[in-house]
Amino acid sequence: MFLRFLICGLFVISIGAAQSLANRYDHLGKILLFSSSSAPFPHPDRASGYAYGKKIFPSERHYQDSSVALFIPKNFSPGNSIDLVIYFHGWYNTIDSACVQFSLIEQFSESNKNAIFVFPEGPKDAPDSFGGRLEANGGLKNLVDDVLKILRESKITNAAVAGRIILAGHSGAFRVMAFCLLRGGLTENISDVFLFDALYGHTEKYAHWIEHSNGRFINIYTNDGGTKSESENLITDLKEWGIPYSQSEETSCSTDDLRKQRVLFLHSDLSHNGVIAQRRQFRDYLITSKLQPIYYVH
Repeated sequence: MFLRFLICGLFVISIGAAQSLANRYDHLGKILLFSSSSAPFPHPDRASGYAYGKKIFPSERHYQDSSVALFIPKNFSPGNSIDLVIYFHGWYNTIDSACVQFSLIEQFSESNKNAIFVFPEGPKDAPDSFGGRLEANGGLKNLVDDVLKILRESKITNAAVAGRIILAGHSGAFRVMAFCLLRGGLTENISDVFLFDALYGHTEKYAHWIEHSNGRFINIYTNDGGTKSESENLITDLKEWGIPYSQSEETSCSTDDLRKQRVLFLHSDLSHNGVIAQRRQFRDYLITSKLQPIYYVH
């Protein structure tokens, strides 16, 4: 596979984004930014761009970025396998803007988990949920293989396999996450799924994963984000199928609830964009996951 990579400024792919990402989080860990042929884009289905409403989103501006950002926290300890937290942004966003807007790297660092944060670029600044190459059979595995190769080449780890994988995403990320679950090639590795006001469709794929895995599913939804009815439909289906789940207001959900409940629906009083970081939700979901913590040596 074709790979180009940047290690904190040694090779510049997109000079503005690469330098700002690398410099911004130096105090928390190391950023690697690389270009992968297994990233979602470019993709033939967006070679002519994308039309939404009355506007055209040209391919050269929105569907040519094959960047994948990795964050390795300070004191990360490599093992025989590497746990990964893979995040997908929603509409009208990028890796860089989502990291800033939702404090993703800060929250990941605060969770103190011995894992690597992985953020592939999606449709860039576009109103589009298409997952590109990650919708293909084995698409997630191909991306993870590239991530592990870069980590080995960068002397971060010698591991050749992934351990636990957490999939997390906001809003329009629902589609690419659903395909990763169904046909990504690493379904058995996926330990958690976090949907941040994102259950707009492909609900049958999430239901299938919930029924056939032991992984934890957290779906936080709002009144006005457009996901309330679909979330309630899934709750009804699980009830009819006899699959245990928990349903509560976000403000009533304790840390113990996050840790003990396998399938959890949280209704939030926050805005569509408030459900990721306003209450440090991403951090808390990671803290209560089964990912191992970083152990500090004094």
